[in-house]
Amino acid sequence: MSSRPLVRPRRSSNLSTFGPIAISAAVVIALYLARSIFVPLAFALVLAFVLTPVVGRLEKMHVPRVLAVCLTILVSMATIGGTGWVLANQLIDVANELPRYRQNIRNRIEALHIPVKGSIGKAAETVKEIGKELSKIDPGTPDPNAARDQSRRKTSNTPSPPLPVQVIPPEENSVESLIRIVTPFLLPLAVTGLVIVLTIFMLIKREDLRNRLIHLVGLGQLNVMTEALDDATKRISRYLLLQFLVNAGFGALFGLGLYAIGLPYAALWGAVAAILRVIPYVGTLMAAFLPFLLSLALFDTWLPPVLVVALYGTLEILTANFVEPWLYGIHTGISSLAILVSAIFWTILWGPAGLILSTPLTVCVVVLGRYVPELSFLHVLLGDEPVLAAEAHLYQRLLAMDQQEAREIVDQFLKEHTLVELYDSVLIPALAMAEQDRHKGALDPIREEFLFLSVNEIVAELSSYTPKENEIAAQPSAAPTKVFCFAASDQADEITNSMLMQLLEQQGYTAFSFPAGTSAPIAELTPDDVICVSALPPFAFANARSLCGQLRARFPKNKLIVGIWGFTGDAAPALQRFDRSKPDALVSSLNQVIERLMPAHEPEAIPPQVLDAAVEHEQDQLV
Repeated sequence: MSSRPLVRPRRSSNLSTFGPIAISAAVVIALYLARSIFVPLAFALVLAFVLTPVVGRLEKMHVPRVLAVCLTILVSMATIGGTGWVLANQLIDVANELPRYRQNIRNRIEALHIPVKGSIGKAAETVKEIGKELSKIDPGTPDPNAARDQSRRKTSNTPSPPLPVQVIPPEENSVESLIRIVTPFLLPLAVTGLVIVLTIFMLIKREDLRNRLIHLVGLGQLNVMTEALDDATKRISRYLLLQFLVNAGFGALFGLGLYAIGLPYAALWGAVAAILRVIPYVGTLMAAFLPFLLSLALFDTWLPPVLVVALYGTLEILTANFVEPWLYGIHTGISSLAILVSAIFWTILWGPAGLILSTPLTVCVVVLGRYVPELSFLHVLLGDEPVLAAEAHLYQRLLAMDQQEAREIVDQFLKEHTLVELYDSVLIPALAMAEQDRHKGALDPIREEFLFLSVNEIVAELSSYTPKENEIAAQPSAAPTKVFCFAASDQADEITNSMLMQLLEQQGYTAFSFPAGTSAPIAELTPDDVICVSALPPFAFANARSLCGQLRARFPKNKLIVGIWGFTGDAAPALQRFDRSKPDALVSSLNQVIERLMPAHEPEAIPPQVLDAAVEHEQDQLV
């Protein structure tokens, strides 16, 4: 008999932990090493997302796909080329007019006072002296002092130092000059041509590429892959559309503001700002720098340059901190911090091209993390969805002893939900987490005391809460039922008991709350009164069963409702655990208690006149 260990080492957990990290690291290395291939592919993919709706619209008009793609590409290139030509001519005109303002620029630079004292002042004076000395020497005219020294050396028969040898390159012909000028543009032109070719191929073969990608993932993941592709397509398309609208609005407002200031070519600077904002963070600074320099050269006072800076700063602050996070966060699913971090990451990885493509690429990464369980950490890190549920967030803030933020969580939840939803979905689950940790010994006494005290204060403050119209349930009968609420065991049960009593009073019931350890109220109950028991897991059933036994023995005719808050099992088997002290109802939320007490749950008495009319109607039918 072989002696094998009963418990094998758990290597699979380590593999499952480090597997996604290793895969992600390998993907990042591959993206960096093969960036010359992936960058044109990414640009082509983004252009395909932009142009696919146009091609689809032409196809609906019965235009063949190849012709529709060619027309779309030609019109897009013509539009981009025409816009670039107009902007280039305008910029050339601005550059030609700058020499007219040379003296104004010189006066403006001299107006800047440089400190005379200190290291900065000394360095500035040194630079000025060097500039003066260099300006006195004209390399084209001979120096008389040098000629005089040479003649003296000849008369004194002293050997002169060797003359420096200067190699003069031969003059370039027209072909060599053309090659030298064109060479820097060959690589960008080649990349642009590759992007256009890939875009055309993607537009023509888009269904084939989609089917191949689905087959590569596997037919077993057909549903997930379809949802992922649809989600990524919608998010990227929405982002590109929103980016166009935001940049166009920014450029229009910037141009109108410059026109109001009196800066020439205001429409040009607005268009340049709208185009350069495609480059995150860097483009906006470039767009503001050019009109600022022009304002310095054109105006004699400092007011127009200051107004240009103020205009740019106001628009950029409002756009970057309010408009873009609101629009992009809602429609792309990326948090504002993730957009900034992704821009840095893709810039380091792919340079300026990565900066331009950072947001669309991050959208694809977030969608991938949303639908692939092994990469879910990407969705958690980069997505805008709340990572912690409201109850977990509240409990974490209470553990951190941050009562102010805990109250903000409650107030924020209460803006969109009712009070009973707040108690059932946030406060009671947070108390349940605290009870779990307390019984495991993981909650120290200081935090335990702070937590229960804070929740108790929140509940007490909400006693003055005014219910909304949709929170008011059907009111009780003319003679309101009295409800006696008992806490089963400890302080957590007492807090939930207070919540129940508060809700019942808001609904018009007469409610009484009794702390843990009380088996009977001071005044005797009438048979019409209702008894409620509040118990919170993990030991809710044991404590509730003990208290129900005492209450059943003393008040056997009263309706008894037991609340096991947060219980998710089947109520019928759970009722059998109470034996002879079985309650009339077992509920798991405060809302269910209110529903049990509503008049709809009680049989309504039929008025005698209605009953007589029904009998007469039946007799007439028989006749």
